[in-house]
Amino acid sequence: MFSNAKTALVAAFLCAAPVALHAQFDFNVDGRDVQFHSFLQQGFAYSNQNNYLTMNTSDGSFAMTDGGINVSTSLTDKFHVGAQVYFRNIGALGDYHPQLDWAYGAYKFTDWFGIRAGKVKTALGLYNDTQDMEFLQTFALLPQSVYPLDLRSNTIAHTGGDIFGEVGLRKAGSLSYTAYAGLRENDNRGGLYYGDASAGTPVQSFSGRTEGMDLRWHTPVEGLMIGGSFANNTQDLVLVLTSYGNLPIAAISHPDHRTSGYADYVRGRFHFNTEFRRANQLDNLTLAGSPDGIYNLQNKAWFGTVAYRLTKWLEIGAYNSRFYVGSPSTPTNTASNHIFDQTVTARFDVTKWLNLKLEQHFINGYADTYSAHGFYAADNPTGLKPTTNMFVVRLGYFM
Repeated sequence: MFSNAKTALVAAFLCAAPVALHAQFDFNVDGRDVQFHSFLQQGFAYSNQNNYLTMNTSDGSFAMTDGGINVSTSLTDKFHVGAQVYFRNIGALGDYHPQLDWAYGAYKFTDWFGIRAGKVKTALGLYNDTQDMEFLQTFALLPQSVYPLDLRSNTIAHTGGDIFGEVGLRKAGSLSYTAYAGLRENDNRGGLYYGDASAGTPVQSFSGRTEGMDLRWHTPVEGLMIGGSFANNTQDLVLVLTSYGNLPIAAISHPDHRTSGYADYVRGRFHFNTEFRRANQLDNLTLAGSPDGIYNLQNKAWFGTVAYRLTKWLEIGAYNSRFYVGSPSTPTNTASNHIFDQTVTARFDVTKWLNLKLEQHFINGYADTYSAHGFYAADNPTGLKPTTNMFVVRLGYFM
């Protein structure tokens, strides 16, 4: 009852916010412009059978809410600071708990060299550090093969430092880069904790670090950008095996590599992009103090999208999203080794600060228990079905 009340309250606020908050909130302090922005999104999802993203979508669910408030300013011409508080409630995830999403200072010495430090969004692939900027995207749900909502916190940010810059290549365009190192995000309200608990191995503790690089070539072909990312992560988990008297399990993932290649192309009213992602996670398990083996949890994913702007208030789009499990625990069950998602979308820009998205998903497969991207056995007690059709409505507000 309390959860329903919270959902209704946030939904009511979303309806009222555009009118109440449409005023400009930028202001000036000692001659420096301070920028204040907020966003709020409310969704509804209905599926024909399987429940998805920890929501009760087979009955229709409004438990798809997220939002944030950020503030930033330039203290000098070269020194920029900012922070964002973020909350979400996606099914059983988030529970509206506010968290410091990012907070950093950035000093840009020249166009080709700058530094950032603090809690920083991680540059990994095409959308990792911008996936919450819903107003920039055609789709209600980004391709879940690469950007799963339930696992958002696994790679969203790091506490540490970056170096970044953009180098001109004369007639060959320009090359922008980000290199980073730091500690990984630990979100005990996220999909990692939820998935392990639903598999009977709840997480007791989590730690890890990340180092990586992202390169983007802004080519001389107008509207075309090509890029690649690599992340070298570690993950140290202590789990509890509930079916054997709560025996402790140490799961040490060294390495946990993520490799990505992507491209983005805008031509006229068309917008195309694609990304390939490979994860190579080597788990060394120790059960109750004794070595229990090494397990390779490989997976790979890719997507391709196309969008077309029909009018200033209507954009249509479609994507093909594919996720492959490298070593499913039940190889004979073909639905457990993949998730294929064919999606069509219509985006209505009601105003420049309010949009509505209608989206239909046709999903084949549900992936393995230990490589879940949205589908969990705990949310589907009568068993997962091999196909899912799901309709999503998402209302987004940005100021």
